[in-house]
Amino acid sequence: MNLIDVSHVFKAVQDASGTLEILRDINFELQPQETLAIVGASGSGKSTLLSILAGLDTPTLGKVVLQGVDLFALNEDQRAAVRAKNMGFVFQSFQLLGNLTALENVMLPLELAGDKQARAAATEMLERVGLGQRLNHYPKVLSGGEQQRVALARAFVVRPALLLADEPTGSLDHASGERIMDLMFELNQELGTTLVLVTHDLKLAERCQHIITIEAGQIKG
Repeated sequence: MNLIDVSHVFKAVQDASGTLEILRDINFELQPQETLAIVGASGSGKSTLLSILAGLDTPTLGKVVLQGVDLFALNEDQRAAVRAKNMGFVFQSFQLLGNLTALENVMLPLELAGDKQARAAATEMLERVGLGQRLNHYPKVLSGGEQQRVALARAFVVRPALLLADEPTGSLDHASGERIMDLMFELNQELGTTLVLVTHDLKLAERCQHIITIEAGQIKG
């Protein structure tokens, strides 16, 4: 069974000039453990598509089926439960909570799920990403690369079936970005996660098994 099936997804919004079509007839599927890069110019609809895959935004038409479950046959609370159980997220802006330490940031999704081993699992994952000596540091004293490693640890600690990454190296210098992507692909292989990555970086995209180019809301080619 495919991990995810995207079928005839359209997204349109109304603005002052009428109807604006953001996505038009998007179709693809991914098997477990496959990697996909979504590329395209700014404003092409990449991030909107990622939000729809996460069930955070709703399509005007079409289906997204994750592990046999139609996300948009569920209500918002049910989709949130699917996200918590099956998805991890990595963002360009890290999205760490500034009042929590690195360890507490990584523990958070496990604690929300009621995992009694949250501290041990979060510690192990932070050690895996090379931050074993930074557990009790707050985000403000961590470099950008270190903050993104915390974000990676938080995303992977729940062992998600699907990891969604939106420009994960966009705020980092080249060397830090390279290290983060090496780490992301290593963890992806180790944990058997399916990875969907939005990026402007074609070199990064070429590391994925599949590439989709979005142009004016449609898959090109």
